[in-house]
Amino acid sequence: MYGNGVRTRIAIVGGGLGGLTLARILHQHGIDTTVYDRETSRSERHQGGSLDLHPESGQRALAQAGLAGRFRSEARSEGEEHRILDPAGRTLIHHVPQPDSFSGRPEIDRSVLRDLLLDSLPGDTVRWGHRLVATTPRPDQGWDLTFHDGHRASCDILIGADGARSVARSLLTDVALSYVATLVQFTVADVDRRHPDLAELVGPGNLWCVGANQILAAQRLGDGSLQVGVSLRAENEPLDTYRSKRALLDMFAGWHPRLTALIEAADGAPTPRLIEAMPTSTRWTSRPGVTLIGDAAHLMPPVGEGANQAMLDAAELAGHLATHPTDPDTAIRAYEESMFARIHPIAAMSARVQAMMLSPTAAEDIVRFFSRPAEPAPAV
Repeated sequence: MYGNGVRTRIAIVGGGLGGLTLARILHQHGIDTTVYDRETSRSERHQGGSLDLHPESGQRALAQAGLAGRFRSEARSEGEEHRILDPAGRTLIHHVPQPDSFSGRPEIDRSVLRDLLLDSLPGDTVRWGHRLVATTPRPDQGWDLTFHDGHRASCDILIGADGARSVARSLLTDVALSYVATLVQFTVADVDRRHPDLAELVGPGNLWCVGANQILAAQRLGDGSLQVGVSLRAENEPLDTYRSKRALLDMFAGWHPRLTALIEAADGAPTPRLIEAMPTSTRWTSRPGVTLIGDAAHLMPPVGEGANQAMLDAAELAGHLATHPTDPDTAIRAYEESMFARIHPIAAMSARVQAMMLSPTAAEDIVRFFSRPAEPAPAV
């Protein structure tokens, strides 16, 4: 039951960090949901690297979810250490966090955070192996959902948390995505034992090696591996171009061998993908019974805000739904207006940072960016 005896079925499409945070906070308010996820199980796919949770967004959402303590037990404050080098291996920036302090943006592996959220939900909340392919309005309001295997379900409120290629997004906007960069990722496992020189190079946190129009980055994960990424400007090259170590090493010819050793140490073939973004001014006219959170609502370049804003979306939407238990459409309108106002400057900033990081003068620009006085975080 949802609010004052009114039975409303809420479907969340997408079991990523945003969708699971929303389900958890609604559960805290006594509001049950069903989460439909395309993956067949929680362990089907590698969840990627680690992320830094910001106090004003990701950490705020976890506090509302009642999971702040569990987050601190899993997060790594030392993961905030950040080194920025030039192609010759010279240090441009080296940020060392205060030891054992969680006042900043501690790192946590995406897989660990996702498991933390999954474990906080009733076991039947997530329906695995449900890839949404179509939505149809019901005559009595609400939505019929059709999944890839022909399975059908219905709901009164549909919340799209289904990422960059959201199916639910088409119910609200036909906005087109723009190709902004290429990201090539790979892993180096058991780095302390197998590649101690690389472990020392990267340290306990993040490393960026910044050149003209390209970045070679690595981050330490909690399992002792490195997640390595190569970021390149958007080019009209087929993705297969980036699937070999040799091709990547050619792109970084002339860089210090200590840096390109990150590519040589890769376990398995590199995995390339296109990085896309939505226009920074995206908004839509509110429609009863449906809304979006996270990348489905505001896909941005991956410069540190995506997961944090998705989780804050979830917290704010859950708060509005709990405040208006018999009037979800008012809750949705209130959430969307505040989300648009919050996201637009963040999306614009993310686009500027992405362009700066892959510019011909990236090293100078990044040093200037990280050397400026820190802006105070918004009040929580």
